[in-house]
Amino acid sequence: MGYVKWTIRGLFWLLVIAFLHYTLPQHDVARITDTYEKRVDPGSNAMFWSNADTGEATDVTVRDVFFIQAFRTNDKPMIYRNEDTGWGWPPYFKFDTSNLQAEASDLISKKNDAKPQWVVVRHYGWRNEFLSIYPNAVSVWAVDGPDVRIIPWFKIVFLTVLAALFWAIRVRWMRFRKRRIEPKVDEWTDGWA
Repeated sequence: MGYVKWTIRGLFWLLVIAFLHYTLPQHDVARITDTYEKRVDPGSNAMFWSNADTGEATDVTVRDVFFIQAFRTNDKPMIYRNEDTGWGWPPYFKFDTSNLQAEASDLISKKNDAKPQWVVVRHYGWRNEFLSIYPNAVSVWAVDGPDVRIIPWFKIVFLTVLAALFWAIRVRWMRFRKRRIEPKVDEWTDGWA
């Protein structure tokens, strides 16, 4: 029975970690090579796309989505979608898709340029070629080179506060259990004896 309990706990924490990894902002240092717009009809992977009702008619299934093509510092390609998140989840409150697309277009740089333009792309989400999942770009800004160091301060503070919150709840639960529940269980089992 102990294996089942630990398996359930492990699966729970795996889901929590996956949720946080998908939702929290990530930073990629990359070189933007192209920006384009594509008509998309989200199908079985619709849960990885932003809400269709952000600035659009809700009865339309096909919509235009902006994309940003880039190459990361390891010369591997990365494609980002550029969609508004609106008031939905995750709470990035992104309403500037067109502005971000213009900024990304202005930062296009080719590999053979004398001095390629490197950028940091802040995004959330995952890239999966098999499921056609693209991370959503939230912001883009130019940096001096590919070796720039980005310290994720928001993630550090957020995860520290979240860990402190989980610890505080666990400590209070253990105290409550020791003071209120265990004496009642002992009293109940003594009655049976």
